[in-house]
Amino acid sequence: MSGDNLPAPDGPAAVTIAPAGEADLAELLVLMRGYCDFYEVEPADEDLLALCRTLIADPARQGVQLIARGPGGEALGFATLYWSWSTSRAAPLGTMNDLFVIPQARGLRIGERLIEACVERCAEHGAREMEWQTAPDNARAQALYDRIGGRHEPWLCYSLPVPRP
Repeated sequence: MSGDNLPAPDGPAAVTIAPAGEADLAELLVLMRGYCDFYEVEPADEDLLALCRTLIADPARQGVQLIARGPGGEALGFATLYWSWSTSRAAPLGTMNDLFVIPQARGLRIGERLIEACVERCAEHGAREMEWQTAPDNARAQALYDRIGGRHEPWLCYSLPVPRP
């Protein structure tokens, strides 16, 4: 895909953002692979597709994946939003776990549009806030988050592997 064929952020050719469905899975998998490559992780394709199908099957309880497409229908990026709760806020919460835009489309405000769409979904779902994480060295993403008014939280993230039965 050539960057010359991509829409200008405010140009007449609109980028569309919609929930991903079964028909989007092949292109969504390519985007998810790009995201995983960026973070140097290698989940199996079948596991990624199972995740997608879980969200497609039950968006009200699980969450939603949004896919951004250019004027010719080309897949340009995606975001994954999960539903949760926050005891400290005593409210529903949306967690934007993934945000990815193909390198050729970066700088066209597609990431910003995906975030806006996630915030809209959060509002529709009754969430009072949306949260997300990024790598400490992902300066480009942090610049976007600062530009849109995202707050940098002081929390540290931890994780533990869960043994399989």
